[in-house]
Amino acid sequence: MTRRLCSLPRQPVPCFAPGLTAERLGALLAGRRMWVNGTVLHYAFFDGSDDCAASVIPVPGTGELRRVPWAGGEEQRDAVRDAFREWQGLGIGVSFAEVGDRREAELRIGFQAGGGTWSAVGREALSAGRSERTMNLGWDVTGPGERATVLHQIGHVLGMVHEHQSPYAGLHWDDEAVYAELAGPPNFWSRETAYTNVLRELDAGEASCSVWDPQSVMTFPFGPGLVLEPEQYRGGLSPSGGPSPADKEFVLRWYPPAEPAGPAVLVPFRSAPLGLGPGEQADFTVEPPETRDYTVGAFGDADTVLVVFEERDGEPRFLAGHDDGGSPDNAAVRVRLVKGRRYVVRVRLYSTWGSGETAVMCW
Repeated sequence: MTRRLCSLPRQPVPCFAPGLTAERLGALLAGRRMWVNGTVLHYAFFDGSDDCAASVIPVPGTGELRRVPWAGGEEQRDAVRDAFREWQGLGIGVSFAEVGDRREAELRIGFQAGGGTWSAVGREALSAGRSERTMNLGWDVTGPGERATVLHQIGHVLGMVHEHQSPYAGLHWDDEAVYAELAGPPNFWSRETAYTNVLRELDAGEASCSVWDPQSVMTFPFGPGLVLEPEQYRGGLSPSGGPSPADKEFVLRWYPPAEPAGPAVLVPFRSAPLGLGPGEQADFTVEPPETRDYTVGAFGDADTVLVVFEERDGEPRFLAGHDDGGSPDNAAVRVRLVKGRRYVVRVRLYSTWGSGETAVMCW
């Protein structure tokens, strides 16, 4: 029996300057999708309160359209929350926090039935509009064996790609058998979708690891008759259904646990890569857990202006600001934040140094 599978849309191949070494190119390909370690990834669910949170699709054979909402039931949401907790329980340096306001969320999760199951890979989520999904779960993920489906999608959130497409796997597929298998129920994939998600071999720099892991949660389960070589996989692929030891090693290599900084622990309220051009800016909000003096800083490979405002009656009131004076290292201010009040941190880039990232942090 063929299982439902994750169907990522095909992404354009990025262009890099000629003459890069293989090591440098691999680092750029992998690093472009990974988050800054220490990032708090906020996620929100579509709940049906927004009439626009739906897809309008044609009804086959009728010429009519129907509206399919993106909202999911509480059991569906709980399945996603549990999967986030499982990844978090590995001790990784990024964390997940549920928020009620989708405008505050980097990850926006829908449950459009029949819309396929997919997720933006790593920082691709930042290019989606604030009213758009960055993940969809297209069937009931509360049933037996479906926990792996959600864990797989969160693997994509963390920047992981399909492991069975690794160039180190050495899999020789029966292409036409794959197309025929996936064209039928329950996936109904086109040849292009099957090629993008199964048959296309990734570049070496895109692969998660330099050794193939058939037990990875990012490997699809397949029945017999689709893999021709190696012989041991002619009977199919049967991953474990959860993060494998190699999966854990990968995410901990990219996202090691935060180290104590002196007597205090660095606690980011929001740390996010800023894909801004010169003169562009981004606002972040914070509601401090306690009243005390905080250091608010922007760190990364860019000339940065940082300003902290306090919201009063819906209007921002200037509290503190800092221009890093052309240093690419950081811009930081020391400011007293009061529990129960809301603050806005504005970061503006006035020139860029290379292709680095900027993290916004508070401790």
